[in-house]
Formats: sequence, structure tokens, C-alpha cells
Amino acid sequence: MNQALDSTRQTTSAITTQGIHHLGLTVEDIHKTANFFQEQLGFTVVGEVPDYPAIFLSDGTTMLTFWQALEPGSAIPFDRHHNIGLHHFALAVKDADTLEKLHWQLSDLDDVAIEFSPEALGQSNSRHMICTIPGGLRVEFFAAG
Repeated sequence: MNQALDSTRQTTSAITTQGIHHLGLTVEDIHKTANFFQEQLGFTVVGEVPDYPAIFLSDGTTMLTFWQALEPGSAIPFDRHHNIGLHHFALAVKDADTLEKLHWQLSDLDDVAIEFSPEALGQSNSRHMICTIPGGLRVEFFAAG
């Protein structure tokens, strides 16, 4: 093996990350999307850049940053089958009961499309569901089993 390449591999193998600091997403309407996270999931606003515009929210563990699309009327909606990039993002919930309650809560909202109700994740005891929320984002909610 090339010693220079081997040396590089040894150096990079020591590099570690410590989770996502924040997830930045462009949405059609930052206020509508931010309101969803505040009202339905209990996130709080931790920052804002009105001139950009952007709103930053956190649940105490995860920070999400929402960026306003420049021209939402002509923005291309996300298509997980044809766009490169975000397929969805997943947020953990406390347990399967919480996931069921969240499912019924979100099912009552006109601007949320449930893709699938809570179900087992493969052969595990974990459960999950996916929906599209205001702003056109696909979000998975995950309860470890």
C-alpha cells in the first residue's frame, strides 16, 4: 500500500463528528413551517434573521433552521424520487404511545399529509411514521423499541 495514502487514512480515521449541529431547510413559508414546529411539537424560537429571512428553532436537542424561498410561487416542490439531497429527516419521540398520539394529532390538520401511519420499522420493535408538513418537508417520527 502507498505509505502516503496509508498515512492519510490514519489521520482521517481519528476525525469524529458529534452529531448534527443544525439542519437548514428552505421552505415556502418560514412562519407557517415554524408555527407547525412550535404548536405541534413544542419547539421554541432560538433566533431569527428577518433580513434573510430565517427562523431558528430548537426542541432542546435538535436545532432546525428554516430559510424562506425567494419566490415560493415558482419554487419546485421536493420530489424524493427525482431530487438530489434531502429525502426526509427523522425526529425521535419518547415512545410508541407518543408516536400514536402524534399521529392522531397531525391527522386532524389540513396542511399535513400522512404518508403512512405508525408501523413497525422492519423486523425491529421500533415504530415510525412519515408525513409531509407545512413547507413541503417530509418528516419521519421515530420511536425506538
